[in-house]
Parts: sequence; structure tokens; C-alpha cells
Amino acid sequence: MKIALIIENSQAAKSEIVHSALKTVVEPLGHSVHHYGMYAPEDKASLTYVMNGLLAGILLNSKAADFVVTGCGTGMGSMLACNSMPGVFCGLVIDPTDAFLFGQINDGNCLSMPYAKGFGWAAELNLQDCYRKLFENERGVGYPKERAAIMAKNRGILKDLKAASCKDMLSTLKAVDQDLLKATVSGEKFQELFFTNCQDDAIAAHIQGVLKN
Repeated sequence: MKIALIIENSQAAKSEIVHSALKTVVEPLGHSVHHYGMYAPEDKASLTYVMNGLLAGILLNSKAADFVVTGCGTGMGSMLACNSMPGVFCGLVIDPTDAFLFGQINDGNCLSMPYAKGFGWAAELNLQDCYRKLFENERGVGYPKERAAIMAKNRGILKDLKAASCKDMLSTLKAVDQDLLKATVSGEKFQELFFTNCQDDAIAAHIQGVLKN
């Protein structure tokens, strides 16, 4: 599984802590981590929590990533921005129980975490424990397991509801402010990571056009 990591500007100083915790857990499980930035507060390309959502939508809908890990000071803003995108189902994860239940019940494709609120001593251990609870277990099994069938049914209904209420991703990219889009995809390693892994030619072509302008 390709797991994309996105860090916004207010928490960029913690980028390596989050990146290291994620790699420590998921790489031994056979997953790869693609870090889309930010990497440090001084990065030329700066991401806001709103841009986190737009970037998550691009990566998931183009299949450049299978799962997105992101966040912000509280995790709330990034969660809201991610859930505004078609095909993105983002949960707010604060502790390992949240991570386990999100994986078992909601089986989403994106999580948002707080990297300022409650981020104190041994915070990296909490990150690792959250990632383990999410990625070590088969997702969507249900909890409690006797409710697995109804949970799966509701996930399907939610996907249909979101598809009915949202534009497709290409239409979204064409409709959003193109300066905002260009800033979102101008990260240091975006082109290297995205165009290597993108599986949607139309999305790739639109982004190439934006980057050339």
C-alpha cells in the first residue's frame, strides 16, 4: 500500500517526528511512505490545512496513493478539508482506540491527527501506537464483529451519498482557484512522487498544465 504523508505549515517543524513514526510502523508491514511535505518550516512551498484536503483528494482519486496520513494543530481543519473532496473519507484520530475503531468500523482512506493539541512528552509513541492499530489489522472487519454486515452496508451507502453530492475530482480541479491548486502541487518532491505513481491520465494532464502556467 502506498501511504502518503502530508504536513501543513503550522506543524512543519514536527514533520520528521511524524514521518519517522509512520515509517517505523508501516514499512515492516510492507507498505511504502511517500512524504509530500512539508519537510521544514522554511520550505518554499507552504501547505495550509485547506491545501492538505485538496492534495489528499488529488492523491487518492488519481490512485497515486492508497491512503493519506495528514493533520494540523487540532486535526479538525485537515479532516474537514479532506472530507470536502470527492472520494475521500477522513477520520479524526487522537489515540489508538480512535485508530482501531476508524479502521474497523469506517474503513476510510485518510486520517487526520492533532500535532499541536495534546502533543507532548512521548507523543511519538502515541503516533506509533495509532498507526499500529490502524495498519496492523485488516480494516473493515467491524467492531463489534456481529455488526460487521450493517457497518459494511452503511459504508456503501455513505460512498453513494458522497458520490451523489460531490463533483468528480477532475471537475473539482478545474473549478477550484488555479493559483491555490498550483501552490498545492508545488512541493519539492510532488512531481517526482506524483507523476511516478498517478494512474489517472486526465488528472495528471490537468496538473501538468497548471504547473506550466
